Amino acid sequence: MSSHHVVRDAQEPALIIANGEACSWSLLQQAMDWSPMVMVLDGALDRVIELGIQYHVVLGDFDHQTIEDIRNKSNPDTQIIHTPDQNLSDLEKGIKWLIAKGFKAVNIVWATGHRSDHYLNNIGILARYQHQINVVMLDDYSKIYPIKSGFKKHFEQGQNISLIPLNKVQGLSSTNLVWSLSNATLEYPYSTSSSNKVASTGIVEVQFSSGDLLLIESMTN
Repeated sequence: MSSHHVVRDAQEPALIIANGEACSWSLLQQAMDWSPMVMVLDGALDRVIELGIQYHVVLGDFDHQTIEDIRNKSNPDTQIIHTPDQNLSDLEKGIKWLIAKGFKAVNIVWATGHRSDHYLNNIGILARYQHQINVVMLDDYSKIYPIKSGFKKHFEQGQNISLIPLNKVQGLSSTNLVWSLSNATLEYPYSTSSSNKVASTGIVEVQFSSGDLLLIESMTN
């Protein structure tokens, strides 16, 4: 954490390190730099320790290792949260724990790659809790997050943006995209607005009347 940054507890985004494909060290450092709390899902713990990453919470069903093993590897003040419920993934349980602790936002890394079934489930989790916490999934290639109607953000011209519905999204309209949408209906998997682009440097706005919508900012062309 940067020495010049004053953390307001539960106001800055927490960070969850999941158990998928590792991201670059620079992205991980950036995510950690502004986070007051780093949570590691237990399946990723050994990889996190090998990298020398400091963490505050280990959470999971502990099917990879025992609580005693985790305690022996961790700092004495590390919180170890055993969540044995097999009806929820460890990532979902981690998000629910953060909501209960009053966090307003969370960034998630290492949640893509490796297992396609886990990746697809993780995408759905983003929208499932969007009304309780701001959730962003990061990897070296993209930034993925659910958006609400009335979304506005400044982008540079030519930025690749995809609007991906998780169900039926109706009344969808956009401004400042190359392929504009006007009162459109998108429904996964039948229709999406993938690989769209920002028309000119400035504000992109998205409106829709119903449904769950993800925005993906692609880092590569």
